[in-house]
Amino acid sequence: MKNLFKTLMNYKAIALLVLLLMAGQAFCEMNLPQYTQALIDTGIQNKGIEHILPEAIRGSEYEALSEGMTDGERSYLNYAYDEADGYVDGEALYYRKKTLSEDELDELDVILLEPIARRFAEQIGEILPAVIDKEDRNIKAMGIAYAADCNENAGLDVLSIQNRFMLRCGGMMLLMSFAVVALTTGVSFLAARVGADIGRDLRRRLFTNVMSFSHAEMNEFKTSSLITRATNDIQQVQTTSTMMLRMMLYAPCICIWSIIKVYQTHAHMNFTIVTGVIAILLLVGSLFAIAMPKFKIMQTLVDAMNAVSREILTGLQVIRAFGREKSEEKRFDRANDNLYRNQLFVNRAMISMTPLLMIIMYGVTIWITWISAGRIDSGTLQVGTMTAFIAYAMEIVFSFLMIAGMAIFLPRAGIAADRIYEVLETETSIRDAENAAELEIGGNASVRFEHVSFKYPDAEENVLTDIDFEAKPGETTAIVGATGSGKSTLIKLIPRFFDVSEGRITIGGCDVRAVTLKSLRDSIGYVPQKGILFSGTIEENIRWGDENAADSEIREAAEIAQAAEFIDKKKEGYKSAVSQGGSNVSGGQKQRLAIARAIAKKPEIFIFDDSFSALDMKTDFQLRQALADKTSGKTRIIVAQRVGTIMHAEQIIVLDEGRIVGKGRHEELMRDCEIYRETAISQMGEAIV
Repeated sequence: MKNLFKTLMNYKAIALLVLLLMAGQAFCEMNLPQYTQALIDTGIQNKGIEHILPEAIRGSEYEALSEGMTDGERSYLNYAYDEADGYVDGEALYYRKKTLSEDELDELDVILLEPIARRFAEQIGEILPAVIDKEDRNIKAMGIAYAADCNENAGLDVLSIQNRFMLRCGGMMLLMSFAVVALTTGVSFLAARVGADIGRDLRRRLFTNVMSFSHAEMNEFKTSSLITRATNDIQQVQTTSTMMLRMMLYAPCICIWSIIKVYQTHAHMNFTIVTGVIAILLLVGSLFAIAMPKFKIMQTLVDAMNAVSREILTGLQVIRAFGREKSEEKRFDRANDNLYRNQLFVNRAMISMTPLLMIIMYGVTIWITWISAGRIDSGTLQVGTMTAFIAYAMEIVFSFLMIAGMAIFLPRAGIAADRIYEVLETETSIRDAENAAELEIGGNASVRFEHVSFKYPDAEENVLTDIDFEAKPGETTAIVGATGSGKSTLIKLIPRFFDVSEGRITIGGCDVRAVTLKSLRDSIGYVPQKGILFSGTIEENIRWGDENAADSEIREAAEIAQAAEFIDKKKEGYKSAVSQGGSNVSGGQKQRLAIARAIAKKPEIFIFDDSFSALDMKTDFQLRQALADKTSGKTRIIVAQRVGTIMHAEQIIVLDEGRIVGKGRHEELMRDCEIYRETAISQMGEAIV
């Protein structure tokens, strides 16, 4: 999980801005129920009157109210009212001329509530107890009713007062709603931007690191797993990061504001919210314990699914040739069903969470309504207060619901992030030395193996043992041997696809481990055993060797590789399209294009890893002859299975079980090396002796 949060920490400035916007959004949203409460309680029930002091009061009523007050209460009343110049029905009016603050009005509401309520009770014929509870909603309602009657008797437009209050509250609600829309849009934009940036940066970092991997790291992670990590896993992290910014930061904001507002309602039903939250946490905790193990398995099953799919699609021709479609379909179905059952279990667990949580939420709402009904009936609670409390309670429950929902997604994203960082934090075993120098061949491109031994990581036995020879410039050095004798492994040590376990390899006297990888590989034209082409055109594939090669150089490379003949027969020539992997050209054509690509590079050292195996004898001979003529002075190292391909080489190295068992020209080896002689006779007959 720490890797997921570590990824987000790279965008902490934007995350802080999102948090500030969310705090503003939560503040605006939390004020909406408060205005709803005011509209119901004050606007509708109290006719828009917020305080018990009338806006205007007749002189006679003013005197009657004053008589029931103490001296202290009367001084407060006189402070609030001044005698006016106007008259109604021959009576002077006392208007509140001062602009009193809300704090002052609230204070006067408390001080003058009892005498005003008693005066109103006297008017309607009720008798109040000797001691009254100023927190009683009925008492406050009597004070508001008194103010409404006084305003109406004074000739004020009561409906206008109510309408002004309703418009003011409605306007504030509209303003808050617009603010919520604006803030939500900003949060969504920033969260989506951060998520997209995270996905882009992780893919870039992952791909860059994978490009530096040696064969050892590639074998450790497998191609199918790397593809899954670069696509599915990064998508999981990207989506969850966006959700975290929008929900995980928002939930605490909305929860804190809601708790504050719930306290301000003084509804005294907080136990209902606590019960609902506990129920949600217990439910989510149970589902979490059930589904979490399946989340850990899911990514592994996705890897397995990708591996099977890739293998089947790549080997489709072989599968058809051997009539193995049904068995491969069964193998695919097994991987598919395993993933299906895992996802079905997880999805069922997640889907069941929604209705159960809804039951809890609506159950809490019904419970609050039931409790509130009795209190409203007894006069200790108003309808608007109940409405606001329900709204705030649902916000608190919903905030915990959001946190619970994130708790379900976080584990899978955390696992995905761990898998991504496993690749990002893996350092390639093949890298430049601290003081690596540029390789400067200067005409001396000799390749020297000095008692080289090699074994794969974690292997117990050597693949190559005590390899010692020199491939000189201007000469062809051939390497032959039975399958599994270590030929391909040997030449892969030259460009440092692997590093030697013992001994050293030098080029022009420089240890290949002491020079930079770029300069080393720039000096080598490597043609792998399996010709690999990329989607594009024939020209683009050859130009891979040298991006700045002129058209004439591209054509010359194709002619040397004996590829010009089939290229010129194509309708679009060098502009002909090559499909992914070169699937629209034959094996021999693919090898020739790969050879042309190496020639276009104009390297000092050529390495051909059994790159002539798909060529017919005539093309093989013509290619080797053209290669010898055009690359004189270059070092040529050829791995071959056919003796006819390398019998004219200046030096032939014979390998057997990772050791050199013969070294020399063809004639010498026919005389002194039994393994070579048997191989040559088996391929070319006794006539070669």
